[in-house]
Amino acid sequence: MDNLEPFVRRLERLANPHLRLQKRYVLDVQNPFDFFRDREFLQRYWFPKEAMRGPLLEMVRPHFVRNSERGLPIPTVMKLLTELRFYATSSYQVVCGDLHSISQPSVSLIMKDVSRIFARRLHEYVKVPSTAEEVAQNALQFYEVAGFPGVLGAIDGISHIMIEIPGGAHAEVYRNRKGYFFINVQVNVNSKLVIMDLVVWRPGSCHDARVFDNSSIRARLEGGQVSGILIGDSGYPYREYLFTPI
Repeated sequence: MDNLEPFVRRLERLANPHLRLQKRYVLDVQNPFDFFRDREFLQRYWFPKEAMRGPLLEMVRPHFVRNSERGLPIPTVMKLLTELRFYATSSYQVVCGDLHSISQPSVSLIMKDVSRIFARRLHEYVKVPSTAEEVAQNALQFYEVAGFPGVLGAIDGISHIMIEIPGGAHAEVYRNRKGYFFINVQVNVNSKLVIMDLVVWRPGSCHDARVFDNSSIRARLEGGQVSGILIGDSGYPYREYLFTPI
C-alpha cells in the first residue's frame, strides 16, 4: 500500500484542481550572520557584517521589491550574500548556490542583477578627489605613510581578468604573454587602498603604459582638472605627474 500513496495523491490532485502542491521556500537554514564570527564572515565575504546589513543591503533592496510572495522569491539578503561570496572566492556558481540552497540558474540571474546595480552606482564611490580640500587631505594621508609630498594616488596594472575567447577578428589582442585571454585592469588607489579610478576594458596584450596613455586620469592630469602626483612602477614612463622608481 505504501507504494500506492504517490499514485493516490496524484489522483486527488487531478480530481481537485484547487489542491496545490506544498511549495519549497528558500530558507536561511544556516544564517551566515549568526553562524560565522566577525573575522570568519569578513574572510568569506570580504565585507563586515555591519556593511552587509547596512549600506550594501539598502543599495540593492529597492530593486527587488515585490508586491507578493508568488513564485517563491529568494530573500534580498540571500541574493546579496550569494553575490558577494562569488566575488570573494571566484568559485563556481553551483558551489556558491549550494552554500545558500539556491540553484545554479538562480545564481546566474542574481549575478547579473546585483552586478548591474553595483555598476550603476560605481561613480558614487570610485572617484578621484576633485576639490582642493579633498586633494589636500588625500596628499596628507600619503605624506603620513612615507613622507612623500603631493601624492594623488598609486597606480598599477593590478590584475589580469581571465575571459573566454571573445571571437571575431580582434580576438588575439586579448591574449596576454602567458597565452591566456585576459582583460588588463588598471587601478588607482589612495593611501588606504580605496579605489579612486578604474580602467577595465583594455585587452590582455595591452601594456600598462599604453593603458595609462589612453585613460581618463592621464587626460585629466594633463588638462589640469586633477592635480597631484601618481606613483607607479617601472612599467610606466616618467612624467611630471607620474613618478617611477629611479
